[in-house]
Amino acid sequence: MCGILGGNNSRWDYKKGIESMSHRGPDGIRIDSMEDFTLAFARLAIIDLSVNGMQPMFSIDGQVGIVFNGEIYGYQKLKKELEKKGYRFRSTTDTEVILNAYIEWGEKFVTRVDGMFGMAIYDKRDGMIRLFRDRVGIKPLYYYYDGVNFGFSSELKGIVNMCNTVSLQVDYTAVYDYLNYIYIPEPKTYYKNVYKMLPGHRVIFDIKSKRIVKDSDYWKLNVNSNQASERKQSDIVEELKELIKVSVREQMIADVPVGTFLSGGVDSSIITYEGYKINPLLECFSMGFTQRDYNELQYARKLVERYKINWNVKVFDRDIFLEHYSRLKDWYDEPFADSSAFPTYIVSKIAKEKVTVVLTGDGGDEIFGGYDRHKAIWQKEKDQAPDNLLLSYVYSKLHKNGLDHYWMDELTFILRDICGIPRPSDKELRKQFGIPKDYDMFWKFRQYYFKDLPPMTRTQYLDLKTYLPGDVLTKVDRASMAVSLEARVPFLARRVVEFSFSLSEEDRLPNGVLKGVLKKAYEEEVGKAILYRKKMGFSMPYNFFKEGELPEAQLLKDLWGKDIKGD
Repeated sequence: MCGILGGNNSRWDYKKGIESMSHRGPDGIRIDSMEDFTLAFARLAIIDLSVNGMQPMFSIDGQVGIVFNGEIYGYQKLKKELEKKGYRFRSTTDTEVILNAYIEWGEKFVTRVDGMFGMAIYDKRDGMIRLFRDRVGIKPLYYYYDGVNFGFSSELKGIVNMCNTVSLQVDYTAVYDYLNYIYIPEPKTYYKNVYKMLPGHRVIFDIKSKRIVKDSDYWKLNVNSNQASERKQSDIVEELKELIKVSVREQMIADVPVGTFLSGGVDSSIITYEGYKINPLLECFSMGFTQRDYNELQYARKLVERYKINWNVKVFDRDIFLEHYSRLKDWYDEPFADSSAFPTYIVSKIAKEKVTVVLTGDGGDEIFGGYDRHKAIWQKEKDQAPDNLLLSYVYSKLHKNGLDHYWMDELTFILRDICGIPRPSDKELRKQFGIPKDYDMFWKFRQYYFKDLPPMTRTQYLDLKTYLPGDVLTKVDRASMAVSLEARVPFLARRVVEFSFSLSEEDRLPNGVLKGVLKKAYEEEVGKAILYRKKMGFSMPYNFFKEGELPEAQLLKDLWGKDIKGD
């Protein structure tokens, strides 16, 4: 994993910008300045540790250059195809493979590769810079554009430090969005004129005319809109297990040690099991909590003891949280309130002592349907309840908690479930940040909310397009890269994602069982005690924060308070 950066303004401080991301690439920095554009790179050596793997990397004729952050799965097959076409390689990296794939197929090369990536390709032949972000948003890519100046970076701090001639202004609609979503949704960032690239998109900048000439998607996920069963479960299970096995095998390829995160939940247990089958000496890393209601170590122990897996454990408590509290701003650069970022950082730090790469179970909930909100909306439709009767009605049925009925539309319910607690007064927030009355707080959700899809499928798809890249993957990328650890996500391989969404809802979630087909596939290997227990989730106790104050509001005030209105 690495840090990439570049821009068209010769006065910008590219050295300061790339050095601010040295945690993403502690193994060397290189800056190449052309006549009309500069590319910069901070390297974390994973494949081909020699100098031949360094970037920026240029074609043999010097006409095309690339800076690339990420990993291409199964790139060896594509390399053989290119070699047959006459391409010569000076390294064993996936970077050089995609560089030559671009030269051979142009922009269409991206349809032939799968992986996690943020990349920029500089092409002297047509004077364009082309940015690409992976399909589901595993790896980040930001860009700045004010109509004349254009620059990009792996992290927001790279742009802040690079653009020394720019006075960045806070976007208060983004702050308002943060207090509703607990993160700032793409394409917004904390600053005006700075954007997060959308997953599965390309942005093309014409260097001479100083215009963005294309901002479009290159991938559309086909979603099965049928609800009833269509295939034999045994066939589905067999195909799914093969896809996951291949994905884990491809993502364990590295010239450095590889381990796994093991929370004790369904997803990380399956990934750890598949990784162990490939490498019996695999190291896995777990984080527990002093509070019993949050601790899953007893389930992680079941898998570890069954297969005699090497296990590394740390227990997270409030003292560790307070020690790292102020560092959240350095990790994320903009308001972010997923409190599990803190234990994710600690377990990453532990893992870095022994490995440089970890496989995680992230994405399993979105791909296979693992959140209570997925089941809740399914239950509501099954019972033919009114559209706006959701929260306590379904939760009282699912958890038998005896709450009074709470009238709430579906999008509000999903947002509340993600945040976990009631929001502050919307009227007060709009007044504080100058938000117009007609501003739609659900603008991000409405882009990916399709009522005609079956209930669990539509909430899965919404999470895949919003919560997954905006919160989950952002959390893991920044927390792991803060200690120079590369986190890979086998469940988010293109073939796995497309397979799951190609299934009817009943085939993916038989009888409304969350992750039903995934659990069925691994009953024997992982065990029912792990797979069918009540979901806990990798979350931090809320009582670690100050009493009587919402965590996201507390973080905003404590870490960004000097920059915002009304504080």
